[in-house]
Amino acid sequence: MEAFLHFQQSRMVIEDFTSRTLAVIPSDFGRLYYVSSLLDVDSRQYQHDGLRDLYPESAVQEGLSHCHQELFSRILETPLPELERDLRRCLQSAGEQFWAVVRSWSESRVFVAMCPQGLPGYLNDLFSSNMTALLAILAAGEVNLGLAS
Repeated sequence: MEAFLHFQQSRMVIEDFTSRTLAVIPSDFGRLYYVSSLLDVDSRQYQHDGLRDLYPESAVQEGLSHCHQELFSRILETPLPELERDLRRCLQSAGEQFWAVVRSWSESRVFVAMCPQGLPGYLNDLFSSNMTALLAILAAGEVNLGLAS
C-alpha cells in the first residue's frame, strides 16, 4: 500500500509540474534547460520549493527525474531539422543576445549539464554531438547574415 501511495504522489508531482510549469515554456529545449537547471550538481537533488511545499521530497525527486529523462528522450528521438527549429525557438527568448548565447553555448558546452543523471554515456555523447551540430548550423546562419564579429 505504501508503494502505491508513493507512486500516486510521484504521478501527482509529474502532472502538477508538467501542467503548471512546463506547459508555459514554448520549446522542448527550453523545458529541458529549465528542468536541468533545477538539479543541484553538488547534492544531485532537484530544487523546487513550490513542489516541496506540496509533496514529499522523495516524490518530488522521482517526479522531476522522470520529467528530465522524458524530455531528454523526446529530444533524442526528434529529427535534427525539427530540433533546429526548437532550439532556435528556445534561444530566441534571449532576444538581442541570441547570437551571443549561440557562441557561448558552442564554446562552453554548457548544454552537457542538460543530460539527466544515470544514463548510458552513449546517450550523453549523442546529445552532445547533436547539440554541437545544431549550434554550428545556427552559427553558420550568423556568418551568412554577416553578423559574426
